[in-house]
Amino acid sequence: MELILKDIHLPMRHAFTISHGTTTVQHNLLVELRQDGVSGYGEGASSHAYKAFTAESMRTALEGARHEIEAQPLDNPALLWERILPVLGHNRFALCALDEAAHDLWGKLKGGPVWQLWGLKLNNLPLSNYTIGIDSIGKMTAKMKEFEDWPIFKIKLGTDRDLEIVRELRKHTNAVFRIDANTAWSAEKTIAIAPELKDLGVEFLEQPLPPGDRDGMRRVFEECVLPVIADESCLIEEDVDSCHGLFHGINIKLTKAGGLTPARRMIERARELGLKVMVGCMNESTVGISAIGQLLPMLDFVDMDGAVLLAEDIATGVHLEKGRAVFPEVNGNGVTLL
Repeated sequence: MELILKDIHLPMRHAFTISHGTTTVQHNLLVELRQDGVSGYGEGASSHAYKAFTAESMRTALEGARHEIEAQPLDNPALLWERILPVLGHNRFALCALDEAAHDLWGKLKGGPVWQLWGLKLNNLPLSNYTIGIDSIGKMTAKMKEFEDWPIFKIKLGTDRDLEIVRELRKHTNAVFRIDANTAWSAEKTIAIAPELKDLGVEFLEQPLPPGDRDGMRRVFEECVLPVIADESCLIEEDVDSCHGLFHGINIKLTKAGGLTPARRMIERARELGLKVMVGCMNESTVGISAIGQLLPMLDFVDMDGAVLLAEDIATGVHLEKGRAVFPEVNGNGVTLL
């Protein structure tokens, strides 16, 4: 195999703000694996919440593993992941980009979409939400109205006017709401405002408390009237068990977990524990979103609107139409660079 790396700069449709910071241009790393004249693509996404994992640090990590990556032809992406883990496990963001590219290449070499090669079917797929980042209430309302026919909205919160925001947005849509506070709340606030949020049509709360507040999460799990889904508390495979009894489900981010290979095992373990399963995205192009799409038949919920939040994209592949995933007739993850 040949490893090719490229920095990509993705302007956002709107300034995207969560409790950790604001993004106007997303700086990611595109990974290409080439074999027998065929290319597979993966994406590593940087994040305000995980400042050590930049496009530069991902590039450095992958260059350090180049010899091991290129040493032999691709046969099985999961085996490649296990072989590379000792030299790339310190940077799961880079490992994710490599693993996505390996699956895309594997499917193209095998002559089928990844979901199909896994034995899955595209039946009864969950709809994706569209995310409204923190802003003035007027701007948040305007952002929502741009996609007023979307069936589900995820609302980013973590302000001193959280209930006011949800009350105002509810005036303009009948869509389902999901709330993501990105660790900005306390147990007391979560439990106190949840009844009104439920009345306002909120489906669940995502990661209301910081990951270290396990006592607080136990209170929320026992007393909150809304289900709670782990995000920052469930980064890698080893975190799934620790979410049992604190959350009703987990949100797996491929970038944080290290790719599709560990994500599939996380899904399996969550099912064994009776947890609901969601997969979420970072600010990613269609390259990263198409990888998420391969897991759709295995999920209860999905947040794969990353490419919709961009002003410009770099690829075609799995895309959303009013929350519904549309799959291309392209093998692998379905990615074709523009």
